[in-house]
Amino acid sequence: MTNLFSIFDPTTSIMKMPFNWTSSLLSIMLLMNMFWMMNNRYLTMMYITTNTFNKEFKVLLNMNNNKGTTLIFISMLLLIMINNLMGLFPYLFTSTSHMNMTLTLALPLWMSFMIFGWTKNSESMFTHLVPSGTPGVLMPFMVCIESISNFIRPGTLSVRLAANMIAGHLILTLLGNTTMSISMKILPFMLIIQMLLLTLETAVAMIQGYVFAVLSTLYASEIN
Repeated sequence: MTNLFSIFDPTTSIMKMPFNWTSSLLSIMLLMNMFWMMNNRYLTMMYITTNTFNKEFKVLLNMNNNKGTTLIFISMLLLIMINNLMGLFPYLFTSTSHMNMTLTLALPLWMSFMIFGWTKNSESMFTHLVPSGTPGVLMPFMVCIESISNFIRPGTLSVRLAANMIAGHLILTLLGNTTMSISMKILPFMLIIQMLLLTLETAVAMIQGYVFAVLSTLYASEIN
């Protein structure tokens, strides 16, 4: 590792080719087993997880009659969560720490919401630009503020996910580099701190996938 940020470089692999991006396909290979494996604890856990998220996202979307509407948000949650967790393993590239990955997920989703909302529910989209109870003097300013907040949504979604992944990995890398030059008396405390940070980073990896999916669901609920 030549510098601190080389762990986020996609080309630091064999023959200087971007083979690190193929780590994102490992999650798809792991999930494909459910189509041919017999019923086991892994499948039971996946069914319980997807059913729980399905019930929660239905409440957020207010779509009790439209079956299958929440599948895109559940699949996105599982994809981000598994990629975040796989990035904690040694020598595995964290694809969700790059804007190439996060913006690719957030921008098409937001654009599809906007196109569908302005073509099918134009009156509702205009209503969202001015919150109820806004004084007449402040209405032009509220329209500008709401329009800006709508346009920066894909950026905030992608930056939030990438920044959280980069911050946790940088802290773990800094502590890992300092453990090579400290005394043996401080080494047990450093190991305990690293284990606690790794546990925290595991929780952050799962929470960020959930936050990304919930915010996308809330953005979709405004279109109805």
